[in-house]
Amino acid sequence: MRNRYFSSEPAQNSAALALYESVKDLPLICPHGHVDPRMFADPHYQFGSPVDLLIIPDHYIFRMLYSQDISLNDLGILPLGAAPTSADHRQIWGTVCDNWHLFRATPTGIWLRDELADVFGIDLKINSANAAAIYDAIEERLSRPEFRPRALFERFNIEVLATTDAATDKLEHHQAIRDSGWGGRVIPTFRPDAVVNIDSGGWRASIDLLSEAAGVDVHDCATLIQALEQRRAFFKSMGATATDHAALTAYTEVLSRADAEAIFARALKGEASAKDAARFTGHMLIEMARMSSEDGLVMQLHVGSWRNHNPALFARYGRDMGADIPIRAEFTKNLKPLLDRFAARPDMTLVLFNLDETTYSRELAPLAGHYPILRLGPPWWFFDSWLGMTRFLDAVVETAGIYNLVGFNDDTRAYPSIPTRHDVWRRVCADWLAGQLVRGFIDEEDAFEMIRALAYDLAKQTYRLD
Repeated sequence: MRNRYFSSEPAQNSAALALYESVKDLPLICPHGHVDPRMFADPHYQFGSPVDLLIIPDHYIFRMLYSQDISLNDLGILPLGAAPTSADHRQIWGTVCDNWHLFRATPTGIWLRDELADVFGIDLKINSANAAAIYDAIEERLSRPEFRPRALFERFNIEVLATTDAATDKLEHHQAIRDSGWGGRVIPTFRPDAVVNIDSGGWRASIDLLSEAAGVDVHDCATLIQALEQRRAFFKSMGATATDHAALTAYTEVLSRADAEAIFARALKGEASAKDAARFTGHMLIEMARMSSEDGLVMQLHVGSWRNHNPALFARYGRDMGADIPIRAEFTKNLKPLLDRFAARPDMTLVLFNLDETTYSRELAPLAGHYPILRLGPPWWFFDSWLGMTRFLDAVVETAGIYNLVGFNDDTRAYPSIPTRHDVWRRVCADWLAGQLVRGFIDEEDAFEMIRALAYDLAKQTYRLD
């Protein structure tokens, strides 16, 4: 349905459809996401079963099922250290379809339904009766060459796709993509969380990996900085245009050299406190901003998620199992030390992502509407939805306008969902702008320029992807 999800009010519906039609075929700019680059390095890569592709990598799906007491084991997700098993993927698919009613009126329900229709050409309703037929149809599609990652990249009309890669990553898959001669643009993003957040699991081992990757003996804070600068330069040489940082809060602090070294020394001995970890992360965000102001890499900051909130699940299955929960956030005070130093740097861009909607109009829009270095990332994670996007636009545009936003990024591990997620964003923006148009806040010329900016231009400009 061409006008799905639009307002039922006739004038707004008609305007939304016209706006959407003007951008629906624009290339996709994907500046932040978590797709595995190895799938593009191998021209013959295959996704495996429908469960391998659509269920196991997607925490949006399995977290909902887990909430209804469905075991992750029953969804093909193995505990840490468990030997691989020959799980019955048809049975797993059947379990998902038996319980698909749980996803009614959720963005996940919209995404998978639209993926099946638009990517796989399957119009069957997801339910128990259709489970086997849908599985067979997806499996048949995945056997075709046109459903391999590179072919889908071209079919999805992706102009550029950024992966997210640890600071210690050797980027061998990115190098293989380059060496293959394939024309798809897949670039890395520098993510140093594992080595700068000293309370991260496996932090000490990550420091050893950083020493090896950078060729620098990281034994104190000064050599940590040296190694990170070296790795950033390598990532940039491989096409990176951005960095990504995850922190519980937006807290920043300038530590003295002595304090930074003392905390790092305690961390090496396994004696750092929670307060040490918060202060050191805050200090390293300042250092990352300083590096971005010098090397031009766009800095992304994702805050507000209490990671691995369920300790029993974390102990059994590890991280990224759907147990990350939003917390209350604060930016005005927490970011001030960073802004005091770098707000006037002409080559610096800091993109803020947040899981606390109450900050949108109170803090984020006023900050982005004043400081030239700040841009607001799109609604993220739990708010990557029709209502979440609409609330975001309602809350921030009056103060920050749209030109202090970055457009959209899909932020997904589920590769086939990329065009669907972009399509939902473009439809939301078209409907929202149509509402502004019919109420007389903007005129038609404004609306068509704004929808293109939100769908394509802002992401390309912000992330320096020309």
